[in-house]
Amino acid sequence: MSDRDHPGVIAPPPLIYLGFLLGGWGLGRLAGLPGIGGDAAARMAVAGLLIGFGLAVELWAIGAFRRRRTAVQPWKPSTALVADGPYRFSRNPIYLGFAVTHLGLALALNSWLALALLIPCLVVVDRGVIAREERYLAAKFGAPYDVYRGRVRRWL
Repeated sequence: MSDRDHPGVIAPPPLIYLGFLLGGWGLGRLAGLPGIGGDAAARMAVAGLLIGFGLAVELWAIGAFRRRRTAVQPWKPSTALVADGPYRFSRNPIYLGFAVTHLGLALALNSWLALALLIPCLVVVDRGVIAREERYLAAKFGAPYDVYRGRVRRWL
């Protein structure tokens, strides 16, 4: 591990998701691409459910960090290994919540391109954020993190 006490992620994860979401929506509008279509009320209802679920998962995960008194932001030092709450089911529930929220917002924005750009967004998050965080946590917490990583899946 270097002398810096953080994983060195490429960018704040919320900005990565937001960039892909708004980039897809904006490019779709500029190009005049058709929307997702279907019944607008049904689409908005599904969007609302996805956004609500995504935000709930994010808040649950942030609460687990707060209870352990460690930083949520990946550009700050981790002082504790969080393995309770939603971290019993996913090593990355905040990023999973962001992804579900992105899906809901893409539906609400009626944008196929914003929806489709979730896939490259997840690749960027996986390589530029999660892989770096995992190297950092393995170096910082050693065997306890290795046991946790062996027990809990990366996404679901």
